Amino acid sequence: MSGALLEVNGISVSFDGFKAINSLSFNIDNCELRAIIGPNGAGKTTFMDIITGKTRPDSGDVIWGEKNVSLIKKSESEIANLGVGRKFQKPTVFEDQSVMENLIMALKNKRNPWSVLFYKYNKIDDEKVANIASDIGLISVLDKLSGELSHGQKQWLEIGMLLAQEPQLLLIDEPAAGMTHEERNHTVLLLKKLSKTRAVVVVEHDMEFIRNLDCKVTVLHEGAVLAEGTLDHVVKNKTVIDVYLGR
Repeated sequence: MSGALLEVNGISVSFDGFKAINSLSFNIDNCELRAIIGPNGAGKTTFMDIITGKTRPDSGDVIWGEKNVSLIKKSESEIANLGVGRKFQKPTVFEDQSVMENLIMALKNKRNPWSVLFYKYNKIDDEKVANIASDIGLISVLDKLSGELSHGQKQWLEIGMLLAQEPQLLLIDEPAAGMTHEERNHTVLLLKKLSKTRAVVVVEHDMEFIRNLDCKVTVLHEGAVLAEGTLDHVVKNKTVIDVYLGR
């Protein structure tokens, strides 16, 4: 399915007089893999905070899905339930629980007290967990404690926990940080695979990682889009060189 999944329309937000986002506009399509780059303070984190409901913009709108739902007055939980998943840079998994237990806890089931109290693990959930574990490359370590995983494996597990919520959009913050070369390669393949069934937006500084993603790149600077296109296109942009790559 093609077409815009997320429309960011002229959003601006200031913190104590500093304009973190300045009339920012761009779209993310269904089943698109997009990379967001830019210098520190460019607005990358604030942009994700606005989309996920953590920060309210001063002006502009964020439109979601084919029903054109505005996200700017929705709560973080409401936005998550609509299908937006966010992974922060530092993995947050339950380290004293197994990989399987982490994935089971993350499954998209009813969360009211009655449903949680009487929940029973079933064949359908077992298949979901197995499919997710296979997708993220952790099927062989389902019984392993999450605290015993490598840094890269913890990152994949957290992505798997997001997948358990069946999101339409994944926001991934600096996944390559702290990974080995092999783990980065696995992560590239994972994100490419995931983008075939949902939109995936990756914020990253590692240019080799971005190049391997082989996707459209948006460069942010001072809270606005500075350049957009293939990586080869944006790295030749003189302003991008001056404000980001030349540093």
